[in-house]
Amino acid sequence: MSTRYPFTAVVGMDDLRLALLLNSVSPAVGGVLVRGEKGTAKSTAVRALAELLPSVAVVADCRFSCDPASPDPGCPDGPHEVGAADARPARMVELPVGASEDRLVGALDIERALAEGVKAFEPGLLAAAHRGILYVDEVNLLHDHLIDLLLDAAAMGQSHVEREGVSVRHAARFLLVGTMNPEEGELRPQLLDRFGLTVEVAASRVPEERVEVVRRRLAFEDDPAAFAARWAGEEAALRARIVAARELLPKVTLGDAVLLQIAATCAAFEVDGMRADIVMARTATALAAWAGRTEVTSDDVRQAALLALPHRRRRNPFDAPGLDEDKLDETLERFKGEDEPDDEPEPDGPGDGGPGDGGPGGGGGGIPPQGDGPAPEQAPAPEEAPAEAPAPAPAPQNSGSGSGPGSGDRAAVQAAEPFRTKTLSVPGLGEGAAGRRSRARTEHGRTTGSTRPRGALTKLHLAATVHAAAPHQKARGRSGPGLVVRRDDLRQATREGREGNLVLFAVDASGSMAARQRMSAVKGAVLSLLLDAYQRRDKVGLITFRGRAAELALPPTSSVDAAATRLEQLPTGGRTPLSAGLLKAHDVLRIERLRDPSRRPLLVVVTDGRATGGGPDPLALAARAARLHAADGTASVVVDCETGPVRLGLAGTLARELGGTAVTLDELRADSIAGLVRDVRDVQDNRFARRAA
Repeated sequence: MSTRYPFTAVVGMDDLRLALLLNSVSPAVGGVLVRGEKGTAKSTAVRALAELLPSVAVVADCRFSCDPASPDPGCPDGPHEVGAADARPARMVELPVGASEDRLVGALDIERALAEGVKAFEPGLLAAAHRGILYVDEVNLLHDHLIDLLLDAAAMGQSHVEREGVSVRHAARFLLVGTMNPEEGELRPQLLDRFGLTVEVAASRVPEERVEVVRRRLAFEDDPAAFAARWAGEEAALRARIVAARELLPKVTLGDAVLLQIAATCAAFEVDGMRADIVMARTATALAAWAGRTEVTSDDVRQAALLALPHRRRRNPFDAPGLDEDKLDETLERFKGEDEPDDEPEPDGPGDGGPGDGGPGGGGGGIPPQGDGPAPEQAPAPEEAPAEAPAPAPAPQNSGSGSGPGSGDRAAVQAAEPFRTKTLSVPGLGEGAAGRRSRARTEHGRTTGSTRPRGALTKLHLAATVHAAAPHQKARGRSGPGLVVRRDDLRQATREGREGNLVLFAVDASGSMAARQRMSAVKGAVLSLLLDAYQRRDKVGLITFRGRAAELALPPTSSVDAAATRLEQLPTGGRTPLSAGLLKAHDVLRIERLRDPSRRPLLVVVTDGRATGGGPDPLALAARAARLHAADGTASVVVDCETGPVRLGLAGTLARELGGTAVTLDELRADSIAGLVRDVRDVQDNRFARRAA
């Protein structure tokens, strides 16, 4: 077994280490979501935690790790009699991003269930993680239905597997830890709320701390066993402290004054629902136990708020998580109990668990000392080198676009308020990743038919299976009420749901669009479409064209908020190289089809249809570029930004060349009465009908 990097040797990251330790003391806190840039040792810290957890006693030969003192009465391997028990280390189970539903919750052998009436159940990762840690790296890339199953099990403490009326339940209580890089896309606010605590991590910008990270990393790689032995004493002390805090936890009292502070804080920050109040109460109680106290204080409440509330403040995907600490202090002071002292006594020394010992805000129960060395920051994972300080993302530049003095560039205009848009979808039936935009064959959705299974059966079509087996019952010697079913009789259900698409925006940022009020409306419309793409689980890309060329401002990504940021920084001015924008879009889509053939694209061109520069007849060049998209069968929408009493209708002409449809900014609104919902499918069908005629 490979030696893991010691938890106590991780440099810095006080918030992360404290959040993990609090969940170790009280798994009821609800887990930790770790957000941060690449190379910040998120995975290293989580994996190191497993070595600190006390060993667990389990019923011998129970695949579901039942506690001998109180075995699960509904355990599929039960009932268990009082007898021999085994002790094993707490497990850390990793859920891969590409895992299937059966791998997560377990699989039922439907063939044996139908033919023999036997519940043959193969436990999944939720069963393996019971009474341990379930770790999901890149949780934001996990399919939504898997996240829902995962969080439901974490909230209820049990997993429920059901296939065509055959069901199995088993206990599934675990410490849930997820890590993610926000650059690769955000989690939905509803899913964010299901994580108890959230921590932001970043690489240190202090040279001395970065030196210590490298020194420890190299020492570990040179001799892992010797390095771990150096930190064995600190590891043992921290393990003992976790055990002591667990034993003290039931004795901690949560006074009415502290409960009032918790409720007032959640109300002041307008947090939705009551989960935040409950998580804060559990976190504050765990903080007190971690500090060795039996009473929760205001400092515990403050620290709990900093860990439990920032991610619950998001109202849309473009909001950054955060908390106004001045407002927090003001609220806590206003609702402070009369009998609580104004100032907490200073601890006698570091690591005694007193207020101010680790973590922002000086919450109770700090991080224990880490031995020699400077103030810790982070230890990079074995596969990760310490990240260099990233330069701030520059505003999109357009090389060769004519920017500079005399180019007519104008400062970026703020986007208008976003609105709910009409539904735009890709025609036909796809097979892409699960989403909410276009029709597709999916694992989840309404049943539309059946087919013979390819490989393992996952979704049984019961009626089709019975229909296939019924004619052969006499030949198979059926004598009882049971149905004689063979492998060839089984039928897989085919289901239709929705998929996510690649929505590629090509935005005209030329001088013809540069009127301040007009560009604000255009940005507001694109921002609205981005919000719609976020809600429908799409990937998005952003192309801008102005001056002499087009630029891929944002390559296709799941991070919709990154696209919103680039859009906000978008300057305007110069000529209108419409053909260059369409050709750039064609190149991007060609590459994306090679990378992900199952994800169907939707091209959204935001322009008034004018074209200048690029040749003697720029409109003809644009029409020729548009016909390339039509030949590829790319679904397209042109958002017509032309305004004023005199309109040339060039955007409509462009839409016809693309084989798509044109909508005005007003028609794009879902509440508009300018027309019915514009669906790309209708236009595509009309185009095919014209060709057939």
